Amino acid sequence: MFLKRLTIALAALATASVLQGAAALWALSVANHHAEHGRVTGDIHLGFVELSATKQRLRTWVSQALLGAGPAPDERDRLEQELSAKVEQLRGLAQQAILLGNNLGVEDRQGQFERQEALDVLARGLARLGKAIDAVQPLPPGANAREAWDALTAVFEESEGRNLRTLIAQSIARAASSVERERAAADRTLRLMRTMWVGSSVALALAALVMAAHFARALRRPITELTTGAEALQRGELDHRVPTQSHDEFATVVRSLNAMATELKQHRQREDRARLKLQELVDERTSELRTALDSLQQADARRRQLFADISHELRSPTTAIRGEAEVALRGRQRAPEEYQEALRRIVEVSRQLGLVIDDLLTMARGDIDALALHRLPLDPALPVQEAVVQSMPLAREKGVQLLAPGVPAEALSVLADAQRLRQLVLLLIDNAVRYSHPQGEVRVSLQAVRDEHGRGHCEVCVVDAGIGISQDDLPHIFERNYRGALARLHRADGTGLGLAIGAVLARAHGGTVVVDSQPGHGTTARLRLPLLSEPALLLNEP
Repeated sequence: MFLKRLTIALAALATASVLQGAAALWALSVANHHAEHGRVTGDIHLGFVELSATKQRLRTWVSQALLGAGPAPDERDRLEQELSAKVEQLRGLAQQAILLGNNLGVEDRQGQFERQEALDVLARGLARLGKAIDAVQPLPPGANAREAWDALTAVFEESEGRNLRTLIAQSIARAASSVERERAAADRTLRLMRTMWVGSSVALALAALVMAAHFARALRRPITELTTGAEALQRGELDHRVPTQSHDEFATVVRSLNAMATELKQHRQREDRARLKLQELVDERTSELRTALDSLQQADARRRQLFADISHELRSPTTAIRGEAEVALRGRQRAPEEYQEALRRIVEVSRQLGLVIDDLLTMARGDIDALALHRLPLDPALPVQEAVVQSMPLAREKGVQLLAPGVPAEALSVLADAQRLRQLVLLLIDNAVRYSHPQGEVRVSLQAVRDEHGRGHCEVCVVDAGIGISQDDLPHIFERNYRGALARLHRADGTGLGLAIGAVLARAHGGTVVVDSQPGHGTTARLRLPLLSEPALLLNEP
């Protein structure tokens, strides 16, 4: 793991730094001990020198006393005390030197013993010297001065068979040698410390450089790959994946980055799908709105045409009625038969005018919910017969033979409004008669049938041999104000409302109107209404 390697490297550098500091402290401690030992040794050297000088001054005082020069007694006491103090000071310094020398392993046991022995000899010699000095008297006249001087020299120079001057000189030389030795040791320690410090610093610097180069090289590739991957994601390249070639912390980051890229790609795909779906919905709604707008525009155009046609339809009957009435009232008295014929024509025109007005009212209501129906169980044969009878004058006028349906052997029962059912059948018959050729034939039949689900229906079938309807016009014949090309050629004064109103009335009764036709071969219109009961003898398979 990269973090583990980095931690180990930093820990190694920290350990090396601590060791370097510890070594420096050790070297400083050793140098300090050498310096301390050198200082003590120097004090010992100085002490022996001062001891020798004080001893020499005391010897001078004794010489003056022998010669009767009258030296001051206080000077003798001071010099004796100074000698004693120097010896005690040297004893203390010798003990310090022994301790420092033992700690450093510098001074050998023999040198320590010789110094201690010299101090002991000096102490005892100084004690005897003090007693001898106390007994010194000026030489009497005629005394041998040479013998007195030799005796004094023996007291000052010898003690316990040892020459004090030589002993002091050896101690001074030994102390001087020790001082030089400690100085050299301190210098060596300082040089060692300097060398070690420089070497360890250089080693640490090299190690830090090597580690920096190693980690820089180790970091360059993953950081470059991560940067490249992040820039690719920033550019929107969600298919880009950062390669995973290790198992360290960078691999974890790479896996997270790749997972994020996958998640972003999935989100973008979902967003694209949602956008496409929304676009499809918008296009679909736009198409529906455009279709609805086109339908409204077409309906508006047909409505304007309808109003023009209705104006013509209303104007023609009213003009005819007024004309018949004016003819009947004008001139001489006429026979009753002539008045009856005029009134008959007025009634016929009024009937046509009533049909047009009914169409207008139905058109104004607009849909099924607006129709006022009073549905009751009834036999559909009677409304069908009434519709056929009402259509007879129109059939005679058009020269068309209208064949009435036979009476079923068993009565049928439907839930219907008799007036509206008669109007519906009348619309189908009127449409068949008006679009038949002269000398043509229109057949009306009534029967019970079953649909594809086995449910019983009452079927009123109106069949003509007229002009027919083209296949292009068939899907639109139930639209209001729509008239096909053949219908406009055969009869220019139609309104295009008959079948539209018929479909509305059929749906209001829970039934359907189905039209089959071939141009030039006539048309078949089937009105089906649900039966309340199903007579077994009259049901035929459709």
